[in-house]
Amino acid sequence: MSVTVGEPLAVVGDRLLTDLVEVTSDLRVLDGRGFWAVVLPFDGDPVCARFANVRPARPWRGRPWVGVDPDAWTSSLDRQAFCTGVETVREAIARGDVYQVNLTRVLRAPLPDGADVAALGAALAEGNPAPFSAVVRLPDHGIHVASASPERFLERDGDRVWSSPIKGTAATPDGFLGKDRAENVMIVDLVRNDLGRVCEWGSVSVPSLLEVERHPGLAHLVSTVEGRLRPGHGWREVIDATFPPGSVTGAPKIAALGIIDELETAPRGVYCGGVGWVDADRRRGALNVAIRTFWFEDGEIRFGTGGGITWGSDPTGEWEETELKARRLLRVAAGDLVASR
Repeated sequence: MSVTVGEPLAVVGDRLLTDLVEVTSDLRVLDGRGFWAVVLPFDGDPVCARFANVRPARPWRGRPWVGVDPDAWTSSLDRQAFCTGVETVREAIARGDVYQVNLTRVLRAPLPDGADVAALGAALAEGNPAPFSAVVRLPDHGIHVASASPERFLERDGDRVWSSPIKGTAATPDGFLGKDRAENVMIVDLVRNDLGRVCEWGSVSVPSLLEVERHPGLAHLVSTVEGRLRPGHGWREVIDATFPPGSVTGAPKIAALGIIDELETAPRGVYCGGVGWVDADRRRGALNVAIRTFWFEDGEIRFGTGGGITWGSDPTGEWEETELKARRLLRVAAGDLVASR
């Protein structure tokens, strides 16, 4: 299978970045100068790519996305293994080891001939528009990512920084359970603690709690936590304090990560990490939580789906939630979904 390489580029928010200048894993550059596309893999080193040309994004003019055979996808955890994992998490909660764990699975399929992640990004923009969408193509560095994320990991404007964790998913806005609200409140508390490590004392607040957001094919519960960075703290410090995002790990975070390592059989890669942009000159930027995200690796296209497991979780219901989250995105990947359908 071959990948259409193309020139390095990024589409982040409403901007198209071209003319690559440099690539580094040093997060300190984000408080230096220039405009950067940022990829923070859940597993692996950060990738910060500075581009010289920044202009408004334009409609895709290349070849259309080639499409993936819907029957070609396999899952790192099948239904039985995933449901067993849910029960294992519930047992850990009963022992008092953890309060919540985000359990995920990685879907993979052979990469179609001529696949171009920029074309996939254009298909996602049409078939599943998202507020924190991003495409990053760095062929020489093995980065091919197209994200249709609805979730803000970190946004910054000067010293102000904020995060909007999503916990709670339902097919309709009136379909949320008590378990969904409990999930969200637990992660809000975790994010408050994370931001408190780098923000001014007393500046961390929760201006929005349990807001209902509609997205293509489903609805989410979303809260916002914000604070004011302490002097001398920048992107590296706030990412170090908050990564990986609490909404895709669990609480307490370290204990949840240990259980994730035990139960998940495939590395998450960029999935559940972060993708976005930083304008270092203006001290602004936004990074998503890399959910609803495709990436190319080892001749495959990959996609992750999962959910937060609490004591109130039902294994079958949790499996169905992962299916709900993936359904529309896989239709886009198959090439049979556009915004008007």
